[in-house]
Amino acid sequence: MLARWKHHVVARRLVTLAAVIASAFLQAYAIQVFVRPANLLSGGFTGVAILFDAIAGLYGKSFPISLGMLLLNIPVALLCCKSISVRFTFFSLLQVFLASFFLEAFHFKPLFDDLMLNVVFGGFVYGMCIVVALRGNASTGGTDFIALFVSNKTGRSIWEYVFAGNVAVLCVFGCISGWRYAGYSIIFQFVSTKAISAFHHRYERVTLQVTTAKADEVIREYVSRYRHGVSCVEAVGGYSHKKMYLLHTVVSSYEAPEIVALMHSRDPNIIVNMLKTENFFGGFYQAPLD
Repeated sequence: MLARWKHHVVARRLVTLAAVIASAFLQAYAIQVFVRPANLLSGGFTGVAILFDAIAGLYGKSFPISLGMLLLNIPVALLCCKSISVRFTFFSLLQVFLASFFLEAFHFKPLFDDLMLNVVFGGFVYGMCIVVALRGNASTGGTDFIALFVSNKTGRSIWEYVFAGNVAVLCVFGCISGWRYAGYSIIFQFVSTKAISAFHHRYERVTLQVTTAKADEVIREYVSRYRHGVSCVEAVGGYSHKKMYLLHTVVSSYEAPEIVALMHSRDPNIIVNMLKTENFFGGFYQAPLD
């Protein structure tokens, strides 16, 4: 039942909308409850825009932060439209708009007086707001666009490189405005990045080793739904001495639970061994963000 609804266009759009709303609310909550009370510096395009303003201030000038965010987001949003999808870009920009709206509409009180508690919990909650958007096939805009664009091209997660870029921006902040809050902000970004890596596994791959007596039925159903190759080898059961088949395929970790359920529906006695695939060489179909 759930698998059937996942392939229904309207249901997918409603899930994406719900994820975008939840992500925007969670982001506004994290900023008001943890980020602002701790005076943490932003990463991503917001941080770069603030950095431009700080550098301009050294020369007695000012650079509007909103203008900087706009100039940075528009090019990558257009790139995202062409390389990923217009729908994905629309929902991502909707998330940015809703987060801004929720920041003005809601007012939350800080939970902690301790700076380190705000850094750790804030980093985790902020990371989870990004995860919720990503799991709903959207994003929080900014550097998320770049991360997903590169990941779609390479098939690898690059959140560690996004973290490195944020650290570089925060180090410049530290040189200009002092290292205390820049240092805490780097810890905040580290916790946030680890939260994303722990819960967002779209670009991780797993190997399914399948033992079944109904190879033809399982393979026919599998290749009719998914664009992954599968190999089949005849074998003999060591205990039953009956003829068996060993199937071998590599899939995205996002697809694995649904694929296992599909195979089990064709053969209730199927045995599946799932292994994490660290390195994979060869052609691999990565389902588009839709």
